[in-house]
Amino acid sequence: MLQKNLLFFITCLMFVVNISFAQQASKNNTQATFPSASQFANSNFSYKIIPSAEQTFGYDILADQKLMIHQPTIPGMPGNKGFKSEAAAQKIAELVIGKIKNGEMPPTVSVEEVKEVE
Repeated sequence: MLQKNLLFFITCLMFVVNISFAQQASKNNTQATFPSASQFANSNFSYKIIPSAEQTFGYDILADQKLMIHQPTIPGMPGNKGFKSEAAAQKIAELVIGKIKNGEMPPTVSVEEVKEVE
């Protein structure tokens, strides 16, 4: 009888400990969030044109010389290729910086906006 009670107690204890660990793990599994636009109100923005797949181009957006956005592909388009020209990548990078300065976070780029520069 003592062994059955002890076994039951140990089983219950393991169950409670398992639930506690599961709850703690779910608390630590947080979603990534995009920073608010107000964080960059006084930032100095710049961009760099970067090489991408198959001799195409992407861009990096920097806020106060720190990498904010790394975009090696055309935003909103399928595939791994970047823009066909550095000029097209530059126009979209400037568009994105303008959106950030205007408080748009995340600074999304529509398919129509991409088609205008390509």
